[in-house]
Amino acid sequence: MTNTSNVIETLNDLIEIHNDRIAGYEKALKELEGDSPSLRAAFLKYIDQSHRHRMALATEVQVLKGDVEKGTTLSGKIYRAWMDVKAAFTGHNEHAVLASAEFGEDAALKAYDSALEEELPASLRQIIAAQQQELRMAHNEVKTMRDYEKETAS
Repeated sequence: MTNTSNVIETLNDLIEIHNDRIAGYEKALKELEGDSPSLRAAFLKYIDQSHRHRMALATEVQVLKGDVEKGTTLSGKIYRAWMDVKAAFTGHNEHAVLASAEFGEDAALKAYDSALEEELPASLRQIIAAQQQELRMAHNEVKTMRDYEKETAS
């Protein structure tokens, strides 16, 4: 039998990751030079994706009579501070922004891997696995954009 408080903690960890992801992509939008409409559209799509995932996870926390996490992780705050320092040295170019975004996507995927290692009810495992698939697709898109940007900048 699963421990409800552990399940709530696991869900809240994922909620924090989405809070970090939203804040990270909002920051990335501010860092972009020029218009970059396709990159802006992708980042807005990822922000929307995290809002949806966060809402689904929060609903499950409430069903379990838990309190929904509203903050971000310490590592997410450190990551955004690192992005500021990196931007100061590399400029606000698209490759640097995409490299930082890929780093954030890697962190999100690791958090989902960890969550799926926990003892979870089958219904939650299914939700988390489906979200992880969407995040993996986003990661691959960011990586492809980063690689393209690196090639065209050379």
